[in-house]
Amino acid sequence: MSYDTDHRTGGTPSAAGGLSRRRFLAAAAALGLLPPTRRAMAEPDLLHFREPKPFSFEMLADRARRMAMEAYLPETPRDPKVLDEIDYTAHWKIKYREDATLKLAGGEAPVRLFHLGRYFQFPVGIHVVDGETARQLIYDPDLFEMPADSPARKLPRDIGFAGMRVMARDEKSDWLAFLGAAYFRSSGELDQYGLSARAVAIDVAMPTPEEFPRFTDYYIGPSQTPGRDLTITCLMNSRRMTGAFRMDIVKDGPVVMDVDARFYARDKIARVGLAPLTSMYWYSETDRPRRVDWRPEVHDSDGLAMWTGAGERIWRPLNNPASVMTSSFSDSDPKGFGLMQRDRAFSDYQDDGVFYDKRPSVWVEPKEGWGRGEIQLVEIPTDDEIHDNIVAYWVSNRPVEKGQEIALSYRLTWSKDQPNPPAAGTVTATRIGQGGVPGQPRPEGVFKIAVDFDGGLVAGLPREAKGVEAVVTASRGTLSKVDCYSVKVGTAWRMTFDIAPDGHDPVDLRAFLRQGDTPLTETWLYQFLPRSEEAVNRS
Repeated sequence: MSYDTDHRTGGTPSAAGGLSRRRFLAAAAALGLLPPTRRAMAEPDLLHFREPKPFSFEMLADRARRMAMEAYLPETPRDPKVLDEIDYTAHWKIKYREDATLKLAGGEAPVRLFHLGRYFQFPVGIHVVDGETARQLIYDPDLFEMPADSPARKLPRDIGFAGMRVMARDEKSDWLAFLGAAYFRSSGELDQYGLSARAVAIDVAMPTPEEFPRFTDYYIGPSQTPGRDLTITCLMNSRRMTGAFRMDIVKDGPVVMDVDARFYARDKIARVGLAPLTSMYWYSETDRPRRVDWRPEVHDSDGLAMWTGAGERIWRPLNNPASVMTSSFSDSDPKGFGLMQRDRAFSDYQDDGVFYDKRPSVWVEPKEGWGRGEIQLVEIPTDDEIHDNIVAYWVSNRPVEKGQEIALSYRLTWSKDQPNPPAAGTVTATRIGQGGVPGQPRPEGVFKIAVDFDGGLVAGLPREAKGVEAVVTASRGTLSKVDCYSVKVGTAWRMTFDIAPDGHDPVDLRAFLRQGDTPLTETWLYQFLPRSEEAVNRS
Protein backbone atom coordinates (compact mmCIF):
# COMPACT_ATOMS: atom_id res chain seq x y z
CA MET A 1 0.00 0.00 0.00
CA SER A 2 1.32 3.42 -0.90
CA TYR A 3 0.02 6.66 0.54
CA ASP A 4 0.05 10.36 -0.13
CA THR A 5 -1.55 13.45 1.30
CA ASP A 6 -3.76 16.00 -0.42
CA HIS A 7 -3.78 19.36 1.37
CA ARG A 8 -6.97 20.60 -0.29
CA THR A 9 -9.11 23.07 1.55
CA GLY A 10 -12.51 24.44 0.76
CA GLY A 11 -15.50 22.60 -0.61
CA THR A 12 -18.39 21.45 1.49
CA PRO A 13 -17.16 18.92 4.06
CA SER A 14 -19.12 15.79 4.77
CA ALA A 15 -19.90 17.23 8.15
CA ALA A 16 -22.00 19.96 6.54
CA GLY A 17 -25.23 19.78 8.42
CA GLY A 18 -23.49 17.40 10.83
CA LEU A 19 -24.32 19.57 13.81
CA SER A 20 -28.04 19.26 13.24
CA ARG A 21 -27.83 15.62 12.21
CA ARG A 22 -25.75 14.63 15.20
CA ARG A 23 -27.97 16.48 17.66
CA PHE A 24 -31.13 15.04 16.21
CA LEU A 25 -29.88 11.49 15.89
CA ALA A 26 -28.78 11.72 19.51
CA ALA A 27 -32.25 12.92 20.39
CA ALA A 28 -33.74 10.08 18.35
CA ALA A 29 -31.70 7.58 20.29
CA ALA A 30 -32.81 9.19 23.50
CA LEU A 31 -36.42 8.73 22.47
CA GLY A 32 -35.84 5.02 22.28
CA LEU A 33 -34.40 4.99 25.78
CA LEU A 34 -37.43 6.53 27.43
CA PRO A 35 -39.34 4.01 29.53
CA PRO A 36 -42.54 3.01 27.73
CA THR A 37 -45.87 3.68 29.39
CA ARG A 38 -47.23 0.44 28.01
CA ARG A 39 -46.31 -2.22 25.49
CA ALA A 40 -48.96 -3.40 23.06
CA MET A 41 -49.26 -5.16 19.73
CA ALA A 42 -50.05 -2.95 16.78
CA GLU A 43 -53.77 -2.52 16.38
CA PRO A 44 -55.00 -3.00 12.79
CA ASP A 45 -57.11 0.15 12.77
CA LEU A 46 -54.09 2.35 13.53
CA LEU A 47 -52.10 1.37 10.43
CA HIS A 48 -53.36 1.87 6.92
CA PHE A 49 -51.65 0.76 3.72
CA ARG A 50 -51.98 1.31 0.00
CA GLU A 51 -52.68 -1.60 -2.30
CA PRO A 52 -49.79 -4.11 -2.57
CA LYS A 53 -47.48 -3.79 -5.55
CA PRO A 54 -44.89 -6.22 -6.95
CA PHE A 55 -41.47 -5.77 -5.36
CA SER A 56 -37.94 -7.16 -5.58
CA PHE A 57 -34.43 -5.77 -5.30
CA GLU A 58 -33.95 -6.25 -9.03
CA MET A 59 -37.13 -4.27 -9.75
CA LEU A 60 -35.98 -1.42 -7.50
CA ALA A 61 -32.54 -1.41 -9.12
CA ASP A 62 -34.18 -1.21 -12.54
CA ARG A 63 -36.28 1.69 -11.32
CA ALA A 64 -33.13 3.50 -10.15
CA ARG A 65 -31.46 2.80 -13.50
CA ARG A 66 -34.41 4.33 -15.37
CA MET A 67 -34.44 7.32 -13.03
CA ALA A 68 -30.78 7.98 -13.86
CA MET A 69 -31.72 8.28 -17.52
CA GLU A 70 -34.16 11.08 -16.71
CA ALA A 71 -33.48 14.67 -15.70
CA TYR A 72 -33.24 15.28 -11.96
CA LEU A 73 -36.20 17.17 -10.51
CA PRO A 74 -35.13 19.23 -7.47
CA GLU A 75 -37.31 18.69 -4.42
CA THR A 76 -38.98 21.44 -2.45
CA PRO A 77 -40.46 20.84 1.00
CA ARG A 78 -44.15 21.32 1.65
CA ASP A 79 -45.01 23.96 4.24
CA PRO A 80 -41.38 24.86 5.01
CA LYS A 81 -42.42 27.67 7.35
CA VAL A 82 -44.36 25.29 9.56
CA LEU A 83 -41.63 22.64 9.39
CA ASP A 84 -39.10 25.26 10.45
CA GLU A 85 -41.12 25.81 13.62
CA ILE A 86 -40.51 22.18 14.62
CA ASP A 87 -37.10 22.84 16.13
CA TYR A 88 -35.07 20.62 18.45
CA THR A 89 -37.43 21.05 21.41
CA ALA A 90 -40.65 20.71 19.42
CA HIS A 91 -39.36 17.67 17.52
CA TRP A 92 -38.33 15.89 20.71
CA LYS A 93 -41.88 16.18 22.04
CA ILE A 94 -43.39 14.34 19.04
CA LYS A 95 -43.40 10.61 19.78
CA TYR A 96 -44.51 7.73 17.63
CA ARG A 97 -47.30 5.76 19.30
CA GLU A 98 -46.05 2.55 20.86
CA ASP A 99 -49.25 0.72 20.03
CA ALA A 100 -48.67 1.51 16.33
CA THR A 101 -45.30 -0.24 16.25
CA LEU A 102 -44.73 -2.27 13.09
CA LYS A 103 -44.11 -5.87 14.17
CA LEU A 104 -41.69 -7.26 11.58
CA ALA A 105 -39.86 -10.57 11.41
CA GLY A 106 -42.23 -12.19 13.88
CA GLY A 107 -41.67 -9.41 16.38
CA GLU A 108 -37.87 -9.74 16.22
CA ALA A 109 -37.57 -6.30 14.59
CA PRO A 110 -40.17 -3.80 15.83
CA VAL A 111 -40.09 -0.59 13.77
CA ARG A 112 -41.16 2.94 14.76
CA LEU A 113 -41.15 6.09 12.67
CA PHE A 114 -39.82 9.64 12.88
CA HIS A 115 -41.78 12.82 12.21
CA LEU A 116 -40.70 15.61 9.87
CA GLY A 117 -39.25 18.81 11.30
CA ARG A 118 -36.87 21.72 10.74
CA TYR A 119 -33.85 19.56 9.97
CA PHE A 120 -35.67 16.76 8.10
CA GLN A 121 -38.15 18.39 5.72
CA PHE A 122 -38.39 15.81 2.92
CA PRO A 123 -40.74 12.84 3.45
CA VAL A 124 -39.77 9.23 2.79
CA GLY A 125 -41.95 6.34 1.73
CA ILE A 126 -42.25 3.44 4.20
CA HIS A 127 -43.13 0.14 2.50
CA VAL A 128 -43.68 -3.21 4.24
CA VAL A 129 -42.52 -6.19 2.18
CA ASP A 130 -44.43 -9.46 2.22
CA GLY A 131 -42.94 -12.05 -0.11
CA GLU A 132 -42.92 -10.58 -3.62
CA THR A 133 -45.15 -7.59 -2.86
CA ALA A 134 -44.86 -4.40 -0.82
CA ARG A 135 -47.50 -2.12 0.70
CA GLN A 136 -46.83 1.54 1.43
CA LEU A 137 -47.77 2.75 4.89
CA ILE A 138 -50.04 5.79 4.78
CA TYR A 139 -49.01 8.71 6.97
CA ASP A 140 -51.54 9.72 9.60
CA PRO A 141 -50.82 12.35 12.27
CA ASP A 142 -52.77 10.18 14.70
CA LEU A 143 -49.82 7.75 14.64
CA PHE A 144 -47.90 10.33 16.68
CA GLU A 145 -48.43 11.71 20.15
CA MET A 146 -47.84 15.45 20.09
CA PRO A 147 -48.64 18.35 22.43
CA ALA A 148 -51.79 20.35 21.76
CA ASP A 149 -49.69 23.40 20.79
CA SER A 150 -47.22 21.49 18.56
CA PRO A 151 -46.55 23.22 15.21
CA ALA A 152 -46.88 19.76 13.62
CA ARG A 153 -50.65 19.99 14.06
CA LYS A 154 -50.69 22.70 11.37
CA LEU A 155 -49.19 20.40 8.72
CA PRO A 156 -51.27 18.63 6.05
CA ARG A 157 -52.59 15.24 7.12
CA ASP A 158 -50.60 13.55 4.34
CA ILE A 159 -47.24 15.26 4.98
CA GLY A 160 -45.30 11.97 5.37
CA PHE A 161 -42.65 10.38 7.57
CA ALA A 162 -39.04 11.53 8.08
CA GLY A 163 -37.38 8.17 8.75
CA MET A 164 -37.48 5.08 10.92
CA ARG A 165 -35.75 3.16 13.66
CA VAL A 166 -35.58 -0.51 14.62
CA MET A 167 -36.29 -1.28 18.26
CA ALA A 168 -34.90 -3.96 20.51
CA ARG A 169 -37.16 -6.94 21.08
CA ASP A 170 -38.35 -5.48 24.39
CA GLU A 171 -39.02 -2.15 22.61
CA LYS A 172 -37.29 -0.15 25.34
CA SER A 173 -34.51 1.14 23.09
CA ASP A 174 -33.56 1.27 19.41
CA TRP A 175 -30.43 -0.13 17.77
CA LEU A 176 -30.73 1.03 14.14
CA ALA A 177 -31.84 4.44 12.84
CA PHE A 178 -32.38 6.04 9.41
CA LEU A 179 -32.93 9.78 9.56
CA GLY A 180 -31.63 12.22 6.95
CA ALA A 181 -29.94 11.92 3.54
CA ALA A 182 -28.54 8.41 2.94
CA TYR A 183 -27.12 8.05 6.46
CA PHE A 184 -27.79 5.22 8.90
CA ARG A 185 -26.47 4.35 12.34
CA SER A 186 -26.44 1.37 14.67
CA SER A 187 -25.76 1.27 18.39
CA GLY A 188 -23.74 -1.89 17.76
CA GLU A 189 -22.59 -4.47 20.24
CA LEU A 190 -22.50 -2.18 23.30
CA ASP A 191 -25.81 -0.41 22.57
CA GLN A 192 -24.43 3.11 22.27
CA TYR A 193 -24.78 5.20 19.11
CA GLY A 194 -21.66 6.78 17.64
CA LEU A 195 -20.42 6.98 14.06
CA SER A 196 -22.60 6.72 10.94
CA ALA A 197 -22.47 4.84 7.66
CA ARG A 198 -23.70 6.15 4.31
CA ALA A 199 -24.78 4.59 1.04
CA VAL A 200 -22.33 6.67 -0.99
CA ALA A 201 -20.25 9.87 -0.65
CA ILE A 202 -20.01 12.24 -3.62
CA ASP A 203 -17.21 14.81 -3.96
CA VAL A 204 -16.11 14.90 -0.32
CA ALA A 205 -13.53 17.65 0.32
CA MET A 206 -13.49 18.78 -3.29
CA PRO A 207 -13.42 22.41 -4.52
CA THR A 208 -17.10 22.04 -5.47
CA PRO A 209 -19.84 21.49 -2.86
CA GLU A 210 -20.40 17.96 -1.68
CA GLU A 211 -23.57 16.27 -2.91
CA PHE A 212 -25.74 14.42 -0.39
CA PRO A 213 -27.95 11.75 -1.98
CA ARG A 214 -30.97 10.78 0.07
CA PHE A 215 -33.02 7.66 0.62
CA THR A 216 -36.49 8.47 -0.70
CA ASP A 217 -38.15 5.11 0.05
CA TYR A 218 -37.56 2.27 2.51
CA TYR A 219 -38.77 -1.29 1.90
CA ILE A 220 -38.65 -3.31 5.12
CA GLY A 221 -39.46 -6.93 5.80
CA PRO A 222 -38.22 -10.20 7.29
CA SER A 223 -35.01 -11.53 5.81
CA GLN A 224 -35.09 -14.56 3.53
CA THR A 225 -31.46 -15.36 4.41
CA PRO A 226 -30.75 -17.92 7.16
CA GLY A 227 -29.12 -16.23 10.15
CA ARG A 228 -30.46 -12.78 9.28
CA ASP A 229 -33.53 -11.10 10.82
CA LEU A 230 -34.41 -8.09 8.73
CA THR A 231 -33.94 -6.80 5.19
CA ILE A 232 -34.09 -3.07 4.45
CA THR A 233 -33.93 -1.94 0.83
CA CYS A 234 -33.67 1.75 -0.03
CA LEU A 235 -34.27 3.77 -3.17
CA MET A 236 -31.71 6.58 -3.47
CA ASN A 237 -31.79 9.76 -5.53
CA SER A 238 -29.69 12.88 -6.05
CA ARG A 239 -28.72 15.33 -8.76
CA ARG A 240 -25.98 13.12 -10.21
CA MET A 241 -26.66 9.61 -8.89
CA THR A 242 -29.48 7.16 -8.20
CA GLY A 243 -29.33 3.77 -6.58
CA ALA A 244 -30.85 0.74 -4.88
CA PHE A 245 -29.26 -0.19 -1.56
CA ARG A 246 -30.12 -3.43 0.27
CA MET A 247 -29.06 -4.48 3.77
CA ASP A 248 -29.60 -7.99 5.18
CA ILE A 249 -29.26 -7.47 8.94
CA VAL A 250 -28.90 -9.37 12.20
CA LYS A 251 -28.20 -8.17 15.74
CA ASP A 252 -26.68 -10.97 17.77
CA GLY A 253 -24.11 -9.16 19.87
CA PRO A 254 -22.44 -7.28 17.00
CA VAL A 255 -24.74 -5.90 14.31
CA VAL A 256 -23.90 -7.42 10.93
CA MET A 257 -25.19 -6.05 7.60
CA ASP A 258 -24.68 -7.77 4.26
CA VAL A 259 -24.92 -4.95 1.71
CA ASP A 260 -25.74 -5.17 -1.99
CA ALA A 261 -25.80 -1.86 -3.87
CA ARG A 262 -26.41 -0.71 -7.41
CA PHE A 263 -25.57 2.90 -8.23
CA TYR A 264 -26.28 4.71 -11.51
CA ALA A 265 -24.53 7.92 -12.54
CA ARG A 266 -26.62 10.66 -14.13
CA ASP A 267 -23.42 12.54 -14.95
CA LYS A 268 -19.67 12.31 -14.70
CA ILE A 269 -18.53 12.50 -11.05
CA ALA A 270 -14.98 13.35 -9.98
CA ARG A 271 -14.94 11.50 -6.65
CA VAL A 272 -17.34 8.72 -5.62
CA GLY A 273 -16.68 7.32 -2.15
CA LEU A 274 -17.97 3.77 -1.70
CA ALA A 275 -18.85 2.15 1.64
CA PRO A 276 -18.33 5.49 3.42
CA LEU A 277 -18.12 5.88 7.19
CA THR A 278 -18.54 9.21 8.99
CA SER A 279 -17.34 9.84 12.53
CA MET A 280 -16.19 12.42 15.09
CA TYR A 281 -12.68 12.93 16.43
CA TRP A 282 -11.97 15.95 18.64
CA TYR A 283 -8.90 14.86 20.60
CA SER A 284 -7.29 11.84 22.30
CA GLU A 285 -4.17 11.11 24.34
CA THR A 286 -2.19 12.01 21.20
CA ASP A 287 -3.05 15.71 21.14
CA ARG A 288 -4.93 16.48 24.36
CA PRO A 289 -2.80 19.56 25.28
CA ARG A 290 -4.44 21.46 22.42
CA ARG A 291 -7.94 21.12 23.84
CA VAL A 292 -9.76 22.95 26.61
CA ASP A 293 -12.29 20.32 27.72
CA TRP A 294 -11.87 18.65 31.09
CA ARG A 295 -12.28 15.09 29.79
CA PRO A 296 -9.13 13.10 28.90
CA GLU A 297 -10.41 12.13 25.42
CA VAL A 298 -13.43 12.92 23.23
CA HIS A 299 -14.03 10.91 20.06
CA ASP A 300 -16.34 8.39 18.41
CA SER A 301 -13.37 6.78 16.65
CA ASP A 302 -9.64 7.05 17.26
CA GLY A 303 -8.16 5.43 14.18
CA LEU A 304 -8.51 3.99 10.69
CA ALA A 305 -7.65 0.28 10.46
CA MET A 306 -6.77 -1.24 7.09
CA TRP A 307 -6.10 -4.76 5.87
CA THR A 308 -4.48 -4.52 2.45
CA GLY A 309 -4.87 -6.87 -0.47
CA ALA A 310 -1.27 -7.96 0.13
CA GLY A 311 -2.11 -8.85 3.74
CA GLU A 312 -0.49 -5.93 5.57
CA ARG A 313 -2.29 -4.69 8.70
CA ILE A 314 -2.19 -0.92 9.15
CA TRP A 315 -3.29 1.49 11.88
CA ARG A 316 -3.60 5.20 11.18
CA PRO A 317 -4.42 7.32 14.28
CA LEU A 318 -6.84 10.15 13.55
CA ASN A 319 -5.98 13.85 13.58
CA ASN A 320 -7.93 17.05 14.14
CA PRO A 321 -6.00 19.25 11.68
CA ALA A 322 -5.99 23.01 11.23
CA SER A 323 -7.35 22.65 7.67
CA VAL A 324 -9.12 19.94 5.68
CA MET A 325 -6.71 17.08 4.95
CA THR A 326 -7.30 14.17 2.57
CA SER A 327 -4.96 11.17 2.86
CA SER A 328 -5.02 8.47 0.19
CA PHE A 329 -3.85 4.87 0.68
CA SER A 330 -3.45 3.04 -2.65
CA ASP A 331 -4.36 -0.65 -2.73
CA SER A 332 -5.68 -3.47 -4.87
CA ASP A 333 -8.54 -5.70 -3.71
CA PRO A 334 -8.39 -4.62 -0.04
CA LYS A 335 -9.51 -7.19 2.50
CA GLY A 336 -11.14 -4.54 4.67
CA PHE A 337 -11.01 -1.19 6.44
CA GLY A 338 -12.87 0.55 9.21
CA LEU A 339 -13.06 3.38 11.71
CA MET A 340 -12.29 1.90 15.10
CA GLN A 341 -12.78 2.90 18.71
CA ARG A 342 -9.88 1.12 20.45
CA ASP A 343 -9.81 2.99 23.76
CA ARG A 344 -12.43 1.07 25.75
CA ALA A 345 -11.86 1.99 29.40
CA PHE A 346 -14.27 4.45 31.03
CA SER A 347 -11.22 6.17 32.51
CA ASP A 348 -10.10 7.08 28.96
CA TYR A 349 -13.04 9.50 28.75
CA GLN A 350 -14.61 9.97 32.22
CA ASP A 351 -17.90 10.68 30.43
CA ASP A 352 -20.95 9.18 32.13
CA GLY A 353 -23.37 11.05 29.87
CA VAL A 354 -22.63 9.86 26.33
CA PHE A 355 -20.23 6.97 27.10
CA TYR A 356 -17.60 7.28 24.40
CA ASP A 357 -16.06 4.05 25.71
CA LYS A 358 -19.10 2.17 24.34
CA ARG A 359 -19.21 3.71 20.85
CA PRO A 360 -19.12 1.03 18.10
CA SER A 361 -16.32 0.34 15.68
CA VAL A 362 -17.42 -0.33 12.09
CA TRP A 363 -15.54 -2.67 9.77
CA VAL A 364 -16.06 -2.83 5.98
CA GLU A 365 -15.34 -6.20 4.38
CA PRO A 366 -15.57 -6.46 0.56
CA LYS A 367 -17.27 -9.60 -0.69
CA GLU A 368 -15.52 -9.60 -4.05
CA GLY A 369 -12.45 -8.00 -5.54
CA TRP A 370 -12.80 -4.24 -5.71
CA GLY A 371 -9.83 -3.87 -8.05
CA ARG A 372 -7.37 -1.01 -7.83
CA GLY A 373 -8.15 2.19 -5.99
CA GLU A 374 -7.63 4.07 -2.74
CA ILE A 375 -8.91 4.13 0.78
CA GLN A 376 -9.30 7.84 1.44
CA LEU A 377 -9.39 9.44 4.87
CA VAL A 378 -10.74 12.99 5.14
CA GLU A 379 -10.04 14.89 8.38
CA ILE A 380 -11.87 18.18 8.94
CA PRO A 381 -11.07 20.72 11.68
CA THR A 382 -13.47 20.85 14.61
CA ASP A 383 -13.55 22.70 17.92
CA ASP A 384 -16.33 20.67 19.51
CA GLU A 385 -17.74 17.14 19.71
CA ILE A 386 -21.03 18.02 17.97
CA HIS A 387 -19.52 17.93 14.48
CA ASP A 388 -18.86 14.84 12.36
CA ASN A 389 -15.41 15.66 10.98
CA ILE A 390 -13.99 12.30 9.86
CA VAL A 391 -14.85 10.42 6.65
CA ALA A 392 -13.34 7.18 5.28
CA TYR A 393 -14.31 5.41 2.06
CA TRP A 394 -13.06 3.49 -0.99
CA VAL A 395 -12.46 5.22 -4.34
CA SER A 396 -12.00 3.07 -7.43
CA ASN A 397 -9.34 3.95 -10.00
CA ARG A 398 -12.04 3.58 -12.63
CA PRO A 399 -13.56 7.00 -13.45
CA VAL A 400 -17.30 7.38 -12.95
CA GLU A 401 -18.86 8.41 -16.25
CA LYS A 402 -22.39 9.37 -17.18
CA GLY A 403 -24.62 6.29 -17.49
CA GLN A 404 -22.23 4.02 -15.57
CA GLU A 405 -23.51 1.33 -13.21
CA ILE A 406 -21.56 0.55 -10.02
CA ALA A 407 -22.36 -2.83 -8.45
CA LEU A 408 -21.00 -3.39 -4.96
CA SER A 409 -21.29 -6.05 -2.25
CA TYR A 410 -19.73 -5.90 1.21
CA ARG A 411 -20.34 -6.61 4.88
CA LEU A 412 -20.59 -3.99 7.63
CA THR A 413 -19.90 -5.12 11.20
CA TRP A 414 -20.79 -2.79 14.09
CA SER A 415 -18.90 -4.24 17.03
CA LYS A 416 -16.72 -3.58 20.03
CA ASP A 417 -13.56 -4.83 18.33
CA GLN A 418 -12.37 -5.51 14.82
CA PRO A 419 -14.11 -8.75 13.72
CA ASN A 420 -10.92 -10.29 12.27
CA PRO A 421 -8.06 -9.06 14.49
CA PRO A 422 -4.47 -9.54 13.30
CA ALA A 423 -2.13 -12.04 14.91
CA ALA A 424 0.42 -9.25 15.23
CA GLY A 425 0.42 -6.74 18.07
CA THR A 426 -1.78 -3.69 17.63
CA VAL A 427 -1.29 -0.02 18.42
CA THR A 428 -2.82 0.94 21.76
CA ALA A 429 -1.62 4.55 22.11
CA THR A 430 0.20 7.32 20.24
CA ARG A 431 1.71 10.21 22.24
CA ILE A 432 3.67 13.31 21.24
CA GLY A 433 5.92 15.54 23.33
CA GLN A 434 9.13 17.56 23.26
CA GLY A 435 12.17 15.83 21.88
CA GLY A 436 15.47 15.33 23.63
CA VAL A 437 16.21 13.90 27.07
CA PRO A 438 14.31 14.81 30.26
CA GLY A 439 16.40 16.96 32.60
CA GLN A 440 18.54 18.28 29.78
CA PRO A 441 18.01 21.33 27.52
CA ARG A 442 15.41 20.44 24.91
CA PRO A 443 16.46 20.92 21.27
CA GLU A 444 14.30 23.46 19.48
CA GLY A 445 12.03 22.11 16.74
CA VAL A 446 12.45 18.46 17.77
CA PHE A 447 9.54 16.27 18.86
CA LYS A 448 9.38 12.89 20.56
CA ILE A 449 6.78 10.31 19.52
CA ALA A 450 5.93 7.27 21.64
CA VAL A 451 3.82 4.42 20.27
CA ASP A 452 2.61 1.51 22.41
CA PHE A 453 1.89 -1.96 20.95
CA ASP A 454 0.16 -4.81 22.76
CA GLY A 455 -1.65 -8.08 22.15
CA GLY A 456 -0.89 -10.84 19.69
CA LEU A 457 2.78 -11.57 19.09
CA VAL A 458 3.82 -8.63 21.27
CA ALA A 459 1.97 -9.85 24.34
CA GLY A 460 3.78 -13.18 24.03
CA LEU A 461 7.27 -11.64 24.09
CA PRO A 462 9.42 -12.08 27.20
CA ARG A 463 10.35 -8.75 28.81
CA GLU A 464 14.01 -9.32 27.96
CA ALA A 465 13.40 -10.61 24.43
CA LYS A 466 16.44 -10.22 22.19
CA GLY A 467 16.56 -8.85 18.68
CA VAL A 468 13.41 -6.71 18.88
CA GLU A 469 13.84 -3.50 16.90
CA ALA A 470 11.79 -0.52 15.77
CA VAL A 471 11.70 0.19 12.04
CA VAL A 472 10.82 3.86 11.42
CA THR A 473 10.75 5.89 8.21
CA ALA A 474 9.71 9.50 7.52
CA SER A 475 8.73 11.27 4.28
CA ARG A 476 10.85 14.29 5.31
CA GLY A 477 12.85 15.54 8.28
CA THR A 478 15.47 13.86 10.46
CA LEU A 479 14.88 10.83 12.71
CA SER A 480 16.97 10.15 15.83
CA LYS A 481 16.92 8.30 19.17
CA VAL A 482 14.93 5.37 17.70
CA ASP A 483 14.34 2.81 20.47
CA CYS A 484 11.92 0.15 21.69
CA TYR A 485 11.54 -1.70 24.99
CA SER A 486 9.12 -3.68 27.11
CA VAL A 487 6.85 -1.55 29.27
CA LYS A 488 7.34 -2.79 32.82
CA VAL A 489 3.61 -2.93 33.52
CA GLY A 490 1.49 -5.38 31.57
CA THR A 491 2.57 -6.90 28.23
CA ALA A 492 2.97 -3.82 26.00
CA TRP A 493 6.12 -2.75 24.16
CA ARG A 494 6.89 0.89 23.51
CA MET A 495 8.61 2.45 20.51
CA THR A 496 10.06 5.96 20.82
CA PHE A 497 11.88 8.25 18.41
CA ASP A 498 12.61 11.93 17.81
CA ILE A 499 11.61 13.75 14.63
CA ALA A 500 13.04 17.10 13.49
CA PRO A 501 10.83 18.31 10.60
CA ASP A 502 12.45 20.34 7.84
CA GLY A 503 9.70 22.92 7.53
CA HIS A 504 6.00 23.19 8.28
CA ASP A 505 4.58 20.66 5.80
CA PRO A 506 3.00 17.44 7.12
CA VAL A 507 5.34 14.50 7.65
CA ASP A 508 4.14 10.98 6.83
CA LEU A 509 5.58 8.52 9.34
CA ARG A 510 5.65 4.73 9.09
CA ALA A 511 6.81 2.30 11.78
CA PHE A 512 6.53 -1.23 13.17
CA LEU A 513 8.38 -3.64 15.46
CA ARG A 514 10.15 -6.71 14.19
CA GLN A 515 12.32 -9.51 15.51
CA GLY A 516 14.74 -10.67 12.88
CA ASP A 517 12.71 -11.01 9.70
CA THR A 518 9.40 -11.42 11.55
CA PRO A 519 7.07 -8.40 11.89
CA LEU A 520 5.67 -8.36 15.43
CA THR A 521 3.11 -5.59 14.99
CA GLU A 522 0.76 -3.98 12.57
CA THR A 523 2.17 -1.02 10.67
CA TRP A 524 1.67 2.34 12.35
CA LEU A 525 1.11 5.22 9.93
CA TYR A 526 0.80 8.77 11.15
CA GLN A 527 0.52 12.21 9.62
CA PHE A 528 2.62 14.46 11.84
CA LEU A 529 1.61 18.13 11.60
CA PRO A 530 4.62 20.30 12.60
CA ARG A 531 2.76 23.61 12.51
CA SER A 532 0.15 22.36 14.99
CA GLU A 533 2.77 20.92 17.35
CA GLU A 534 4.79 24.14 17.25
CA ALA A 535 1.66 26.05 18.26
CA VAL A 536 1.27 23.72 21.26
CA ASN A 537 4.85 24.33 22.36
CA ARG A 538 4.45 28.11 22.06
CA SER A 539 1.35 27.99 24.24
